[in-house]
Amino acid sequence: MDVRDAVVVVTGGGSGIGAALARRFAAEGARRVVVVDRELDRAQAVADEVDGVGELVDVTDAAAVTGLVERTIARDGAIDLFCSNAGIATGAGLEDADGAWLRAFEVNVLAQVYAARAVLPSMLARGRGWLLNTASAAGLLTSPGDAPYAVSKHGAVGLAEWLAVTYGGRGIGVSVLCPMGVATPLLMDPLAAGDPGAQAVAASGEILTAEQVADVVVTGLSEERFLILPHPQVGTFWAQKASDPDRWLAGLRRLIDNR
Repeated sequence: MDVRDAVVVVTGGGSGIGAALARRFAAEGARRVVVVDRELDRAQAVADEVDGVGELVDVTDAAAVTGLVERTIARDGAIDLFCSNAGIATGAGLEDADGAWLRAFEVNVLAQVYAARAVLPSMLARGRGWLLNTASAAGLLTSPGDAPYAVSKHGAVGLAEWLAVTYGGRGIGVSVLCPMGVATPLLMDPLAAGDPGAQAVAASGEILTAEQVADVVVTGLSEERFLILPHPQVGTFWAQKASDPDRWLAGLRRLIDNR
């Protein structure tokens, strides 16, 4: 997937990884970058930087996502790369304060379903297109301090796998982005509050900048990788988990207990 001359949509693009992706895609020569956020001023600020289009869209509203896709195709002729990047953390366990479980699934999983449902018909008609879905290392491993986040991110990885299996033979590429520690509020705020899950993430490897993640994404897309891992050790941890789940779980419990 070469982003040069591509029409790219990035949700959650007003800050963090999404903003870094938008800037990097523009620097790589994308023909149009559509920056989507739930706060228009943030979306527009990034769009102004990259000579793109800012969009206010609630990604948990299927009709709103369909409208975004229709407007983009009407204006630009196609969508070459759709990045479902919006995501939330909750800090919850089994409790459901303020509907944390439903909200996590709406943003972290269902928003990606709505995007794929809306954009795939036009991509399939052209015989090409790419979906980049942001999940997390938590979608391959876990997130000790945030049950809704861990479970919904596993769902995001599962959705990406299903899309790749179902549509990969019809010209549609799928990548899933699974970073670990990234210096965005999603990690840094819980880390400052002493959250054990955030502390475990910080102890597991380098905390990257959003720009470093964007660099890895561009490389991963150019190499047409399904699994994009800004932290390579996540692949090692994932293999260890698969080879001996009991040992992996025991080790993670020890790590958390010793924090």
